[in-house]
Amino acid sequence: MLDSLLSSAQVNILQQALEASSLRQKVISNNIANVNTPGFKRSEVTFESRLQEALDDKKLPLVKTNKRHLPLSTDNGSVISVAEQNDTSMRTDGNNVDIDVEMANLAKNNIYYNAVAQQLGWYFSNLKSAINGGNK
Repeated sequence: MLDSLLSSAQVNILQQALEASSLRQKVISNNIANVNTPGFKRSEVTFESRLQEALDDKKLPLVKTNKRHLPLSTDNGSVISVAEQNDTSMRTDGNNVDIDVEMANLAKNNIYYNAVAQQLGWYFSNLKSAINGGNK
């Protein structure tokens, strides 16, 4: 019972969103660190579009009801990926990192991470309230 509450679809999606945001922070930091590296191509984390594709998929997902059961597939179910952006080049040395864009993405990602963490906090706060019968 408790396991199903802690591993609900909402918690799993929020967990993956936090993981994606954390990875995005690292990728953006790497882009910023290599702003002056000749030939460096910026990378980008894709999560939201792949998550939407997974949510729009009309197939019923298989669910493992016991951790000792066989794995459902070789894919870990993650919709997080990192892609190198080769389609643009900002400078003659082949580097395509724009520091202004990266700093804006860093700020946007910070806001996104905080919002997802707050949603997860509210979920567990509401769960705690339900367990306590509405009493604080």
